[in-house]
Amino acid sequence: MSVELAYSLAGDRDKPLLVMSSALGTSRAMWDPQHPLGTDYSLVLYDHRGLGASPAPPGPYTVEDLGTDVIVLLDTLGVESASFWGVSLGGMVGLWLAAHHPERISRLVVMSTLARLQPASRYIERAAAVRAQGMGPIASSVLARWFTERFARDHPAVVQGFGEELAAMNAEGYAGCCEALAACDLRAGIHKIAARTLVIAGADDPIVPASSAVMFGASFRDASVAVVPNAAHLVNVEQPEIVNRLVREHLSDGDGGVA
Repeated sequence: MSVELAYSLAGDRDKPLLVMSSALGTSRAMWDPQHPLGTDYSLVLYDHRGLGASPAPPGPYTVEDLGTDVIVLLDTLGVESASFWGVSLGGMVGLWLAAHHPERISRLVVMSTLARLQPASRYIERAAAVRAQGMGPIASSVLARWFTERFARDHPAVVQGFGEELAAMNAEGYAGCCEALAACDLRAGIHKIAARTLVIAGADDPIVPASSAVMFGASFRDASVAVVPNAAHLVNVEQPEIVNRLVREHLSDGDGGVA
């Protein structure tokens, strides 16, 4: 059964639509550095089921569940087709949507994402841990993989904000999303994706190594890959100017984009 997602709209409502899908353990607030894109796009920012302000039904969840929630959201908004930008878990949702509902995704951006994240046991064990002990014990180790040491040193308030939000997440919802990651294997569907795709990786990402992202990009029909220096997992937060430029160029390149 689908979940009615919490979402917000930003940007110019008369411009092309861009749906933005956040990472595991974050809410749509992670897209604050991307608000400048609102001059060129109508932005739909949403929280996955279990995360942020969206409902957290009992898990486990699947990426298909998360993607179906997005389809329902698009239907609610009266949107037939949109560009989609997902980070980590959000990127997997974008891959599933583009493979299974190609008519709904016109352009795709996936960041810090692969078709399968290994080892699956990492996420299964984390789900069990947060159900037993809550979010607090895992927050610091997760946060350390999101940002480079330099960014954490130079922007302590930003990192603290992400840490506080992570620690406050609904434990069952977070665990359900961990299980969605653990079970997800989209490798067989990548060849089905017709949407022009941009793969973005952080050069210092310990979760999705840049070398893996480059190889991943080669499996698409039509994809380009950009490796962003001085960035770990949340590339859009550490290097927003570079990332925003890359996304603008990708979405406006060729037919169907912004002139």
